[in-house]
Formats: sequence, C-alpha cells, structure tokens
Amino acid sequence: MSTIEPTEDLPRVLVIACGALARELGDIIEHSRLDHVDLECLPAKLHNTPKLITDAVRERIERARPTYDNIVVGYADCGTGGHLDTLCEEENVTRLPGAHCYEFFAGTERFAAEHESELGTFYLTDYLCRHFERLVWEGFGIAKHPELADMYFANYTRVLYLTQVEDPELDALAAQHAERLGLRLEILRTGYGDLQPQLVQLTNSPTSRPKPLGAHS
Repeated sequence: MSTIEPTEDLPRVLVIACGALARELGDIIEHSRLDHVDLECLPAKLHNTPKLITDAVRERIERARPTYDNIVVGYADCGTGGHLDTLCEEENVTRLPGAHCYEFFAGTERFAAEHESELGTFYLTDYLCRHFERLVWEGFGIAKHPELADMYFANYTRVLYLTQVEDPELDALAAQHAERLGLRLEILRTGYGDLQPQLVQLTNSPTSRPKPLGAHS
C-alpha cells in the first residue's frame, strides 16, 4: 500500500465524525500520513435519531475551537434535513459531501444509479453489517416488537451491501441479515470509494492520492 508524503507546517485539524466511519477514517488518516489530523467520533447510534446529530456536532465544535486551526465534519447530511449544512455555514467549517455515508463508498454517480434503479433498497456497510443487531434490530425497536419488521421493511425489495473490505464472514452475516428481512442480497465491492480523496482534500493534505484503501483486487 502506497502512502503520501506529509507536508510540514500544516494546520492542526480535528475531524468530528460519525462513529460508523471510525474504522475507515482512522485507516485513511494513518495510511495517508495525515499526522496533523485528529479524529473524534460521535456515537454511531445517532443515526437512529438524526435530529440530534447537529447539536452534538455543534457542542464538539465549540469545545474544539481553542485547540484546532481547522475543523472538518465527518458526516454526510445523514438525515438532518440540511440542518448540518446550516451549522457548518454558521461555524465556517466543512463537511464531507453527500447525502449518506453510502454515497461516500459507492461514489455519487454509482449511488444515484443504484438508488434510482431500485428505490426499495436497504443499504449495509461493513459497520452496519457488524452491528446490525444493535443498530437495526434493537435500534428500530424490532427486538421488542417483531411486528414492526413488516411495517418498516414492507416496501423494500433488496439489501445492497457496500463492502469496504472483502471478508467472507461479513458476506455471510449480510446474507443472514437479508434473509431475516425477507429480502434478496446484492453485494457491491466498493472499497473506501470517495471517502479517502475527500478526506485528504478537506484536511489540506497533499493532492497526490495513495492507493485506495480496502479496494477489491
């Protein structure tokens, strides 16, 4: 795996990110040698209550101001209805582009095409695949009220698993999740998609790009 050479005298940057991206963003920071960047992840369970994301990010930005030169928000819109963008504008910070983390991994054009081709798609990433029980089954209240599964997923037709790494155990887990939901499974090997170059650009690191992490070979 190739890396980029660090540039001296870069500003100190804090990335305030979704916990569901912690593994991937940590890998990118390490292997891209973004030594001027610190990563702090907020709880991934905020995805189930997106109205709370903006205030949580705001609070962390306010605490980080005295310590960091730049702040990057490691979220997409993530269901905040534009409120996260309003916060970023008010605080003069930038965020990762896109509507969902699925868009980071699939790429904007591919994600749009997949979404348009089959609107009834439930997306999985490696993180969601690993933590499906906690974030979906328990997070949606299905564990206590199994009848909710039919209500939540009545209009879905497939599970699309966007894989960051190729792992047969995760593939098998995804198949179990899809069967549990009564949906067919499709697997799309994305690697880290656009996440790596986007993070490198937003944190003011050199423009040369290392080999994409997690890419399927």
